[in-house]
Amino acid sequence: MSRSLRRGSLAAIAAIAIASLSACAAGNNAETLEVKPDNTSVTLGTDLRLNNIVVVTGDETSGEHTGPANVTVNISNTGAEPAKLESISVEGGGTATLTDPSGAPLKELIIKPGDAVLLGGPGQPTARLASATLQVGGFVPTTFAFEKAGQVQAEAAVYANFGYYKGFGPTPTPSAPASPAAGTASPAAAPSPTASPTAGATATAGAKPTGPAASGSPTASGSPIAAAH
Repeated sequence: MSRSLRRGSLAAIAAIAIASLSACAAGNNAETLEVKPDNTSVTLGTDLRLNNIVVVTGDETSGEHTGPANVTVNISNTGAEPAKLESISVEGGGTATLTDPSGAPLKELIIKPGDAVLLGGPGQPTARLASATLQVGGFVPTTFAFEKAGQVQAEAAVYANFGYYKGFGPTPTPSAPASPAAGTASPAAAPSPTASPTAGATATAGAKPTGPAASGSPTASGSPIAAAH
């Protein structure tokens, strides 16, 4: 092989090595590639799979977190029967409170057959820890309990409400409205603009009401009907 060919081969090998190192450097940063991190996934039986198990803290990006946190996980049910998630417990944070998308408490979370639920996702239920002591960037034992399938434990990654998980972290709990100060008189009820109907005055369906209470009295056919649930 000529000297010029050898120099060309060595240059090509060096270029490939530099490209490989650059790719590794970018690949270690999930935000650079704009893909979600490869987090813990576990299966329970043959029908339940829990993917991307993460506990999301506040906006701090490192160090110890003490305060509210959310558990996010994608639970898929490939079975023929509904799966009922009864509780999620996190070491150092206790049991999470399950709520529906509107914020109402849930006793259990039902995953329909062939369906999946992303806890903490837009328009999805939430699992909130009132207070937890966690190491951001570390892992924490997390236990999921189902009604029939039993329990499964996983090492959940702990991330801040930042980057890919922005919006999955805990939101501030709305404070209750302040009660009126003692001694403050409540506003007086507005007087009724009309007098109440005289006792005994009724409206007959199909006939014009008579008597002093005729003005403003609803007819029988105009009575509201309660909507069926």
